[in-house]
Amino acid sequence: MPLKKRDEVNKSTRLASSSELNSWKRGFTPQAEIWNGRMAIAGLIIVSTILLASNLLFLG
Repeated sequence: MPLKKRDEVNKSTRLASSSELNSWKRGFTPQAEIWNGRMAIAGLIIVSTILLASNLLFLG
């Protein structure tokens, strides 16, 4: 199997602009994966804040 030249660019990959990454697209797209990660982190922060506040209020 021959090696690719350094100058040869993979045709299936391209750089995406920040506005394209922040767009709201449905389906199995990179944009959907980015928003899924953002919502997961937001959910973890909200749940941990609620747990911390409830521990401080009820146990303190």
